[in-house]
Amino acid sequence: MVRTSHPVQAQQSRLFRLFGQDVPAPTVPPGLYLVATPIGNLSDVTLRALETLAAVEAIACEDTRVTRRLLERYAIATPLLTYHDHNAEIVRPRILARLAAGAAVALVSDAGTPLISDPGFKLVRAAQAAGHAVTAIPGASAVLAALTASGLPTDRFFFEGFLPSRSAARRARIDELAGLPATLVFFETGPRIAAMLDDAAGRLGRRPAAVCRELTKLHEEIRRGEVGALALAYRDGAETRGEFVVIIGPPAQDERAEATDIDGMLKRALATSSLKDAVEAVAAATGQKRRIIYQRALALPRRDNDESS
Repeated sequence: MVRTSHPVQAQQSRLFRLFGQDVPAPTVPPGLYLVATPIGNLSDVTLRALETLAAVEAIACEDTRVTRRLLERYAIATPLLTYHDHNAEIVRPRILARLAAGAAVALVSDAGTPLISDPGFKLVRAAQAAGHAVTAIPGASAVLAALTASGLPTDRFFFEGFLPSRSAARRARIDELAGLPATLVFFETGPRIAAMLDDAAGRLGRRPAAVCRELTKLHEEIRRGEVGALALAYRDGAETRGEFVVIIGPPAQDERAEATDIDGMLKRALATSSLKDAVEAVAAATGQKRRIIYQRALALPRRDNDESS
């Protein structure tokens, strides 16, 4: 059975406080609202986000303690419900039931834009499949804040999120990303930041990078330099408390040319050999790891006839 809010509670939840004044929030149509919240500084919330959070029947969030700080700042009384990786299978049907009953529900993450490194994707997909409206309320994003402040190219970028925690797997994934002609964006934790930068320096060489810590917060810090120099700074005692976004520049022209040469060698080899034999030949000729050559071969345009491996 879907429980609906008491009329008095619903009316109270349609108010929020801004600059000491109670402001009525416009009524919103039924559906799921993906509301971006501040990544640190609570003043970064948008007016539309406040209106939506005050108007909906419930707010699904990762950690009620985190979201409640924002709601208390703006005197929003909308009920909260916890939705995260560990309870999603149980809570998702309840949210869908509310939507089916004609409710408006907001989804927020602990910080920034929902669905970016949080569990909201399956809820959005299920809501859309059931025919419910899904509306994005844009706002703060740690990815874009770090990218624009890094001083590195912004015309093309690839967001990876968190790399694997184990060094071998992390290095393997960095190898797979090395040839991308784009600025790379990673999330990282303080305890792993030095090791992650070490691995990146070892696999990517002397690329320019930026490490952004505690963006928009009181102790915001952005360090810029070559990846290896930044790794050394964190091994030597740079502050590791807080949230990190790491930005690493794209490969230099000579690195791109090398990748292009490898692609050309692969195309020529594949014209007369199986995928397996072509990869082995190019790996032997270039000294590159077979896994990397294999990934590049898979990325080539499909040929008219598939070759057996």
